[in-house]
Amino acid sequence: MSAGDFRLAQGGRIDRRRPLQFTFNGRSLGGYAGDTLASALLSHGVRLIGRSFKYHRPRGVFGLGAEEPGALVQLGTGARTEPNIRATQVQLFDGLVATSQNCWPSVGFDIGALANLAKPLIPAGFYYKTFIGPGRPNRAWMIYEPFIRRAAGMGKAPSEPDPDRYERMHATCDVLVVGAGPAGIAAALAAARTGARVVLADEQVESGGHLLGRTAEIDQRPALDWVASALTTLSAMPEVTILRRATVEGAYDHMLFGIVERLTDAVPPDGLPRQRYWQMRARQVVLATGSIERPLAFLDNDRPGIMLASAAAAYAVRYGVRPGERIVLFTNNDWAYRSALDLRQAGCAVEAVIDLRSETGPAARLAEEAGMKVRRGMVVTRALGRTLSAVEVAPMAYDGTRLAGPAERIACDCLAVSGGFTPTVHLFSHAKGKLLYDPEIASFVPGAAPAGFHVAGGCRGSFTLSRTLAEGLAAGAAAAKAAGFGAGAHPPVPTVAAEEHAPPKFIWRVPAARRGKRWVDLQNDVTDADIALAVRENYAIVEHTKRYTTLGMGTDQGKTSNMVGFHILAELTDRAPEQVGVTTFRPPYTPITFGALVGRQAILNHPIRRTPMHEWHEAQGAPFLPNGLWLRPQCYPRGGESVHDAIAREARAVREGVGIVDVSTLGKIDIQGRDAMELLNRVYMNGFSTLAVGKGRYGLMLREDGFVFDDGVTTRLSDTRFHMTTTTVNAARVYEWLEKHLQTQWRDLEVYLTAVTDDWAGIAIAGPKARAVLASVTQADVSDAALPFMGVIEAEVAGIPARIFRISFSGELAYEVNVPADQGLALWEALLESGAPHGVVPYGLEALSVLRIEKGHIVGAEFDGRATPMDLGFERMIARKKDFIGKWALSRPAFHQPGRLQLVGLAALDPKEPIPAAAQLVPSGDGESPQQSHGHVTSVCYSPNLGAEIALGMLADGRDRHGQEIVAVSPLKKRAVRVRVQQPCFVDPEGSRLHG
Repeated sequence: MSAGDFRLAQGGRIDRRRPLQFTFNGRSLGGYAGDTLASALLSHGVRLIGRSFKYHRPRGVFGLGAEEPGALVQLGTGARTEPNIRATQVQLFDGLVATSQNCWPSVGFDIGALANLAKPLIPAGFYYKTFIGPGRPNRAWMIYEPFIRRAAGMGKAPSEPDPDRYERMHATCDVLVVGAGPAGIAAALAAARTGARVVLADEQVESGGHLLGRTAEIDQRPALDWVASALTTLSAMPEVTILRRATVEGAYDHMLFGIVERLTDAVPPDGLPRQRYWQMRARQVVLATGSIERPLAFLDNDRPGIMLASAAAAYAVRYGVRPGERIVLFTNNDWAYRSALDLRQAGCAVEAVIDLRSETGPAARLAEEAGMKVRRGMVVTRALGRTLSAVEVAPMAYDGTRLAGPAERIACDCLAVSGGFTPTVHLFSHAKGKLLYDPEIASFVPGAAPAGFHVAGGCRGSFTLSRTLAEGLAAGAAAAKAAGFGAGAHPPVPTVAAEEHAPPKFIWRVPAARRGKRWVDLQNDVTDADIALAVRENYAIVEHTKRYTTLGMGTDQGKTSNMVGFHILAELTDRAPEQVGVTTFRPPYTPITFGALVGRQAILNHPIRRTPMHEWHEAQGAPFLPNGLWLRPQCYPRGGESVHDAIAREARAVREGVGIVDVSTLGKIDIQGRDAMELLNRVYMNGFSTLAVGKGRYGLMLREDGFVFDDGVTTRLSDTRFHMTTTTVNAARVYEWLEKHLQTQWRDLEVYLTAVTDDWAGIAIAGPKARAVLASVTQADVSDAALPFMGVIEAEVAGIPARIFRISFSGELAYEVNVPADQGLALWEALLESGAPHGVVPYGLEALSVLRIEKGHIVGAEFDGRATPMDLGFERMIARKKDFIGKWALSRPAFHQPGRLQLVGLAALDPKEPIPAAAQLVPSGDGESPQQSHGHVTSVCYSPNLGAEIALGMLADGRDRHGQEIVAVSPLKKRAVRVRVQQPCFVDPEGSRLHG
């Protein structure tokens, strides 16, 4: 059966000809195409949907879209299950399976609700107080920590790989319009008529915004007729793209916007993606993101059956669902009367409108003429019932601080609340736009807009339809003009009936006649008392209050709770709201599936990069590891060989014979210009002014604060040309860093940078027989006399023009050969063929790391942003007679105080006992008793050349502790390994092998 008891006989935008079946908590139910899961559940009278985070209190549908804090479900099963999904945004499909989350054994009888009895023991901030005791660590945490960890979270993440496909799209446009409500559609029309390329993105499945859930007229016809006509016009324009179910999740630098397009909630057809992530670069943007209705805080205001007034009306108008049999509306403004009238017109029974204002305007008279009872100067003081069954109302004193009479009870199963509207300014804030407080709407609105941004409609604080349309048209025309299209004129503003509004009256906490809880954040169970406790404990700065109470830290990010909470904070601290301010809005606007960010072939949100020899590595069965943005072969296991054995074999072969490794991923920057040498002197801490043509030098870069940033070898190819190498991970960062300085601080330098990482394939040949292998494929003289350490020459290798660098990553005799990228595989195969008589072996990233650790070379973990050159043993490299980035910071006293972490080598006393990765270093013990950490392990490996487990680490006063025995402790792995501290270099400390 598709129709539920609460389904209206007619109306709504659902398709009653297409019934759908779905399952909720094992119960088979029905709905229609066009329903959301929330509307379908409401149509069957399902009020209890989930449980809140902290106290497991009952939660039902509260909102209509992304603002929903309570109706969260676990969607799907198996590998396709998703937690914390808002039922208000899930489009109903045949076979949908959803369950309540954060409850056991069922949503109706949840053992976790016993937390309500413990409320006095777990107030706001108890998280921060749980693990400490007076003057010492609280060891009781070992008992209750497992229980707290099991209780944390809400839904359950899938344990199986995601079977769905996700795609990434890259696009540009002249004008991006965010939001397809009346302001957004008007803006798109105005911009598109100029010939500009326009993208209209909206998170709803249908365009129209709030017009979809209310009755209104534009140009003396139904507003949705105007919407349909506008969309037809836009769709016919070749330069217009309309994205539906597409949430603009963030505004980033240089007018880059991230858009998540949800193609389907069901299992996608074969070959089609489930979601797309768009990286949209726009010349101009119009924000028409609307506003979100605010609730009002009164006793027990979190009962299922209480919802926002606009949402209640939309369920009736848009989905043909009665939100309740007997509805009471509680408001402080005239806008809510639109919802009351829409509910009545749709056929719902509105028992009364409780208006806390003594003086109301024309909207209240219209409601009374429609047969509704308006109770002025009254407030809802308390909600009754496990799910709402009645409310208590009472008169309120004019100043809003106390009740002025006894309470009376009104039976109802739906309470629609409206405390005003909060502009949706998230994207404006992402772009560092300045917010201003508007006392007329008691909210923050956009102030001076960043370059390229235009704001219209509800997100600007304009809540009348006429102003919304006018602002949308003006913003669209202005954006197009700024993008180079049109003269800024826009079409005539459509005619809309005049709207008169009496001023709202804002109170944030309804006075109470008895003790109880007034809930502010319905997902995280934050009350006004929690905010008061934060103030008493001196967490009165808005960012501190948020973290202390968890206000606005749920999946809804406080979309309905924040503004109420901030005003309560202002009241409690006797400050103006603009003095309290708001917390920082950060991307994403709503939660995003990791798959959408990653895409089909990407590491995080970047494309995967492969070296020119990747297919050869793959053909040899090499497993791959991500290294920066690249995939690099871990090792090359032979038949029946484990990864561990393959790594050991490869590392041993380099020390005893010869090996080749693919180093194409190293960052490469071509530096040219009259002042290229001066640039190097400024960015490296060691001197480069004496570097001769044909020679290279190892350099260390520091940040402005004196901490190590990156290292690499730079060679001089001519008087004005240099070849710089960087670490794989920092290649892009170094290039951007250099460009930033050249474009902003050193504009007088004549230097030109070109990133050439992708232009060159690099192969390192290392080991005692490296010269013999290289000599067999080149006519160039590669002897020590002709090509000494740190030398570079240009010659043909295997008939390919190449640069040959005498550089060693391993401490062995070694060369690095760079050839054009499309010749990389040919050179690789030639080296393997000519090196076969010498026993050449390919080795992977892990063996390379082993060789580096054996030599004490920093591998990467030591560059954690906290190490100075002195900490890493590079103080002798520091040039004293020149200026360079970070030099001023090196003299800071803190950098020279005893106790700083310094690079050391660590050898396990039992050579066969692995040293735990990332272990803490403590003076003694078995790791069971808490101790002060003296440092940590940064890089570990088994050295086949030493037959021992070794590591590098950062240890307090490490260079003065060589020879000491300490303990490497890993509490997570419950292991403690005794190690001996020594110098970082384990193999050939004299360095004689690389000159072989």
